Amino acid sequence: MISYIRGPLVEVDEEVIVVEAGNVGYNIRVPLSFLETLPPLGSEVRVYTYLRVQEDAMTLYGFAGRQDLKIFKQLLGVNGVGPKGALALLSAISPADLRIAIVSGDAKAISRAPGIGLKTAQRVILDLKEKVSMEDVLPSLAEGTAAADVSARAASGVTGASREAVDALVALGYSPMEATKAVRKVEGADEMTSEQILKASLRYLL
Repeated sequence: MISYIRGPLVEVDEEVIVVEAGNVGYNIRVPLSFLETLPPLGSEVRVYTYLRVQEDAMTLYGFAGRQDLKIFKQLLGVNGVGPKGALALLSAISPADLRIAIVSGDAKAISRAPGIGLKTAQRVILDLKEKVSMEDVLPSLAEGTAAADVSARAASGVTGASREAVDALVALGYSPMEATKAVRKVEGADEMTSEQILKASLRYLL
């Protein structure tokens, strides 16, 4: 119904902002990760929104971009995760890190969110792993990994030498999410051996 709202940022409160558009102030619930990126009051913002209609209330949820809104909607499709849980999850872990956690199967990272236990985190991964690809993760990661290389490997996540480097980092005690993010930061990874990728990615972790 409402794709996005654009206008001056009028108020900022805990998990709630007010944006004025057409002389109307819209009360929008947003994740903490979005609050941290907001400009000063009075600045113009564009907020991508999701309207939830209930018998006794209408609640507007807002996000920084279409991909963040997309992952929120996907979370709503997971059994046991409602709007409140989805917002709490995106407040505890950024949308970009959540996508990485889903692709890499890092249930522990997801379960750190308030109200999200390990079983629910595993359900999130199970339900969304086929819906979240490395193409979704790519725009939020540091530049350097060749887009064509990522696209070619998107169907199964990280493969080949990069996959081996991720596995090696996990064996060293890093979480799958930490390992995947570090490997994705390595420039020219598509032309390197797994040992070279491992050494280069360690610079981002030590």
